Amino acid sequence: MNLINKILLAAVFAVVLFSSSLAVYLKRELSRPLIVLGSTFFEVKRGATIGSVANALAELDLLPVSSRLFRYYGGFTGRNGPIRAGEYQLLPGMDIRDLLQLFRSGKVRQRHITFPEGWTFKRWRDYLAENQDLEQTLESVTDSGLMKLLGKPRLHPEGQFFPDTYHYTKGEADIEILRRAHQKMKSIVAAQWQTRTIGEVLSSPYEALILASIVEKETGFPSDRSPVARVFLNRLSKNIRLQSDPTVIYGLGPEFDGNLRRSHLKDGHPYNTYVHEALPPTPICMPGKAAIAATLHAEPSGYHFFVARGDGSSQFSVNLDEHNEAVRRYQKQGRTNNYRSSRP
Repeated sequence: MNLINKILLAAVFAVVLFSSSLAVYLKRELSRPLIVLGSTFFEVKRGATIGSVANALAELDLLPVSSRLFRYYGGFTGRNGPIRAGEYQLLPGMDIRDLLQLFRSGKVRQRHITFPEGWTFKRWRDYLAENQDLEQTLESVTDSGLMKLLGKPRLHPEGQFFPDTYHYTKGEADIEILRRAHQKMKSIVAAQWQTRTIGEVLSSPYEALILASIVEKETGFPSDRSPVARVFLNRLSKNIRLQSDPTVIYGLGPEFDGNLRRSHLKDGHPYNTYVHEALPPTPICMPGKAAIAATLHAEPSGYHFFVARGDGSSQFSVNLDEHNEAVRRYQKQGRTNNYRSSRP
């Protein structure tokens, strides 16, 4: 074997030895688990690169290897796709290969926000504004401006958003929650309207939404929703004023201090159903599906009145004599009207 062949053989051996050593080293380093004791959350910022993510992980002492190795390996495996912004859950036992696969998967942490039935739009806006995990884009936007952003510039926002639990990712815009809630309310009202069994008392889905919002505020008893709705439907069909306390309270706005007075019942604002016949101009809250369904599928009855029993439920009456007797029985200290709502 001449000298050149010996040199080439030695070089090949050195390359093989180096490659084998490098492979062993990389396998060992890449298999090191992340430095996390329990479930840990890490946010990949929008526009982040492998390098910036490596530096952020290193600053938090989460990397079991050097940030340089993380960058090199991330760049080498870049053909597997870009990393995606979002908040990720890091678990004990994960190594940097798992980590990069996770960052490329887009399987980000899902947060949630819950809106109970019966909240007003103002309360929805206040609640959204308090959420620091959402991107706040509506701080200087008026209610009408918000509806314009949703493509509904002529629609009043009250009643237009379905109360439910909505999932989102950190940094999602607040208006996207409202966009989904609005679409869901439209869908539910439309579906319930298509199967309605109440005849022609209500002329449109919007009127159904208005009445459902009143039913929502009037009673929290599931078994009372249908008869409460029927009372209002019967009164509407005979052009009798609804005389609903919650509509008066809604119209008073910030003026209401928790005590509904006789003077309030004479106030001429458009939501006062003691003064004005028919429905108020808009819903008074965000009704849930149960209230919407009860309104559009109310069981037939002859009820025209109801009074609060004091335990949250209601006593229903067909005529004024029955109602006055119920008022004397359940509301001895209360006012006696042709109708009294079940709860203020």
